[in-house]
Formats: sequence, C-alpha cells, structure tokens
Amino acid sequence: MIPAPMIAAFNPPRRTLLGPGPSDVYPQVLAAQSKPTVGHLDPLFVAMMDELKQLLQYAFQTKNEMTLAISAPGSAGMEACFVNLVEPGEKVIVCRNGVFGERMRQNVERCGGIAVTVDNAWGEPVDPEAVAQALTQHPDARFLAFVHAETSTGALSDAKTLCALAKQHNCLSIVDAVTSLGGVELRVDDWGIDAIYSGSQKCLSCVPGLSPVSFSPAAVAKITQRKTPVQSWFLDQSLVMSYWSGGAKRAYHHTAPVNALYALHEALRILASEGLEQAWARHQAMHQELRAGLEQLGIQFVVAEPYRLPQLNAIYIPAGVDDAVVRSSLLQQFNLEIGAGLGALAGKAWRIGLMGYGARRENIALCLQALQQLLR
Repeated sequence: MIPAPMIAAFNPPRRTLLGPGPSDVYPQVLAAQSKPTVGHLDPLFVAMMDELKQLLQYAFQTKNEMTLAISAPGSAGMEACFVNLVEPGEKVIVCRNGVFGERMRQNVERCGGIAVTVDNAWGEPVDPEAVAQALTQHPDARFLAFVHAETSTGALSDAKTLCALAKQHNCLSIVDAVTSLGGVELRVDDWGIDAIYSGSQKCLSCVPGLSPVSFSPAAVAKITQRKTPVQSWFLDQSLVMSYWSGGAKRAYHHTAPVNALYALHEALRILASEGLEQAWARHQAMHQELRAGLEQLGIQFVVAEPYRLPQLNAIYIPAGVDDAVVRSSLLQQFNLEIGAGLGALAGKAWRIGLMGYGARRENIALCLQALQQLLR
C-alpha cells in the first residue's frame, strides 16, 4: 500500500497581480466563495442563478435570453462558441493579430470548418478594410471571428465596425471578450454581436474558472437547426439551455461549481454597483497614470495610443535588460507579478495588467517604484 504523504496545508503569499490575468480578486468575492455550499438544484441556488443571468446581461449590455456562465475557464467559452455554431465544411473568416486569434483558427479547423485568415501585425488592431475585402472575396462565409481585446499584445479592435461588416455579409459574429468585459466599452446588442465569451479572472476580478457567454437569437437558431451533433457533449449548449432558462424547474446537465458561481455573482454585483461606464472610465484613468510613470522611465508601449487597452499594457523591455531576471525580482522582492511577452513578443515585451480590483493607484505606485529600482 502506498503510504499517505505528509504534506502541510498550502498557504500562498499575498501577491499583487498585475499580469495578464488572473487579476487581484475582490475581498468580498473571496468571502462569497467561502459561504456554505448548497446543492446545484437547490431552490435558493436556482434563484441566485436567475440573478446571475441578469447581472451578466447587464455586463454584456444584452437582452439575450441565452446568457450564462460556462463551468470552465475562458478557453472553454471560446470552444463552446465554435463547436456549437460551426459545422463541418462551413467557412469562417478569422482575424489574427495575436495569440488568441490563432487559437480561434485552430478551433475552426477542429470543428471541421474552413478558416480564412485575415492577418495584422502583432500590436495592431484588426483592419476593417481587410476584413471587408475577405468577406467580399468569400461570399459563402458563414461567420466572422475576431478578438476584441487581444491579451497577447494589448491591442483593442473596433468590434462595432467589424460586427456591422459581418451583418452586411450575412455572417454571424463570434467575439473574444475575455479581457474586454468590464474594462472597456462593450455593447452586445447595440453592436449586433451574435456569440461572445469572456473569463471571470480578468476585469471582473473574480476567481478563475468560469466563462461568461451570450448568444443572440440568430446564434441560438443556428445551434438548434444544426444538421450535425455538437462534437462536445459537455459544451453542447442545447443541453444546457434548460438549466439556465430561468424558473424553478431546471434540467440536470452537470454539477455546477456552486461556490465559484457565488463568487461570480458577487463580482458582478460589485460591477453593477460601480456602474459599467464608471468602471470603463476608471480603467482608462489608471492607464493614464501608469503611462505617465512608464514614459518617465523611458519605457515605450507596443501598441499605438488610439488602440491601446487600458487594462492590458504591453511595453517594450528596455535594451540590455534581462526579462526573466526583472520579473523574478519583482516577484521575490516586491510580491508583484507582471506578465511576459507571448509569441512574437516573447523576450521583447512585458504585459502589465490593470484589471478590475487591480486597477488602483497604490498598485500603480508600487509597480513604478519597483521597476525604477530594478532598472536602475
């Protein structure tokens, strides 16, 4: 018999999380997660789910009935949108300007779809003219997929214009809002977004592991009229609809992550209390403070000013500075985490997140002081 391992309880230090995610979690959210667990079909929990749906509809600015939280992280939200909508042989225009646009392409191909890519340089937003050209050249395309806020580069694309182009060409839009939800302007109904997914651990400052999603009536119709079954049983939204449909009677699909949903409920309550437009303005104001300090240190941004994400700041590493040494020193000396560059920016850039609860003046002051000391 294998002997029982003698392992002490895990006690993590209190870090300041200024990377690309997860962000610092609100204390109220951590407290909410520790509340007593009830059954996932308990009438009290079902009533909380109804509130959670309303809060998600507010955050997304949508009246979509099919708005819910998938019991898995943002990557599962991405996959849920693609596996439910894209059938074998269907063509998808996929915009790539960083890591996550490429992940969209891979999802399309795993669904048996045909991906037509529109590429922009890392650090640039998606070019609407290039998208319009691709849609014109491929009139049989069924979908347009793009990342609203590209986490790997800090670039913000014009979702309103891109979704209007999709509508003009009779395409459904699939939008990655993992880093944008709660941090910058996002209006699902006004902009005509058909399928959108996000993550709990970014600007919502909730614990990781949940993916808010929303599907328009047109997207729901596409799901219900599929000619082939969804390749993923767990992510098949036609099976989940009746669990999140509202009311006291819910169909069992899976055991929901009860305590994590408590946490998301509280995080969204905090967002609603602050107000969406106020939250967007706060992220922008904190970005401007960080920007001023970084520029005094001679540090340059990867993204041109009109397209910068306020909540995800990609900056070039100064010449002669060791990327790994600085990030390790920040962690060990200051309990401060910032993110490394990904893909084409690996070893060339850092990513500083100012998301949700983390977008505070004291965090900016700590970050600037620590960088100044280490770079000196």
